[in-house]
Amino acid sequence: MTNFIKKWVKKEPEGFREKVGDAFKSKAFLKPMIENAIKQIQIQVDKLDSACIRLRDKGLKIFNDIVSAIQRQDLQHASIFANELAEVRKINKMVTQAKLALEQITLRLDTVKELGDVTLTLSPAISVTRNIGSELSKIVPEAEKEIEEIGSMLSEIIVSASQTSAESIGFEAVNEDAEKIISEASAVAEQRVREIFPELPKSLTQMIGEKIPEEA
Repeated sequence: MTNFIKKWVKKEPEGFREKVGDAFKSKAFLKPMIENAIKQIQIQVDKLDSACIRLRDKGLKIFNDIVSAIQRQDLQHASIFANELAEVRKINKMVTQAKLALEQITLRLDTVKELGDVTLTLSPAISVTRNIGSELSKIVPEAEKEIEEIGSMLSEIIVSASQTSAESIGFEAVNEDAEKIISEASAVAEQRVREIFPELPKSLTQMIGEKIPEEA
C-alpha cells in the first residue's frame, strides 16, 4: 500500500506547483502593463476620431462649395474644389484606417489580459503600429511618435511575457496576421468614407471635366 501511494505521489513533477504559481504571477504582473497600453491606445483613438470629424465637416463644406460654384457656372473653381474634396476623402480614409487598426489592437490586448498567449497575439500588433505610424506621419506628424511609443509598450509586454513562458514567434504567421488587420481596417475605412462623403453626380463631374481644359 505504501509503494502504491508513493507511485501516485511521484505523478506530480517536482516544481509543478511553483510553475503554476509563476504563471499566475506572470499574468498578474503583465495586467497593469496591458491596461496602460490600452489606455494609451484609447487616447490615440479619440484623437483620430476627432480628426475624422473635422475632416468630415471640411469635406461637406467643400462639397457645398462645389455645388455653389457650379450654380454660378464657375467651373474652374468647381474643379479646384473637386480636387480638394478628393484629397480630404483620401486623408479621411487613412485616419479612419489607423483608428480601426488601433481598435483591433485593443481587442487583442483585452484577449491577452484574459486568456494569455501574449507573443502570438501581440506580435502582429507591433507590425501594425509601425505601418500606421508611417502612414500617419505624412498627415499627422505628431501622431507618429505617440504610436511608436505604443509599439514600444507592446514590445515590452512581449519581452516580459517571454521571460516566464516558452512562447515562440512564427514570423510568417505574424506578418500574415498583421496584413490581415490592415486589410480589414482598409476595407471598413473605405466603406465609411463612402457613407460619410456624398459623391458628386456623374453629370457634374463630366461637366467639370469637359469645361476645364487640361493643363499642358
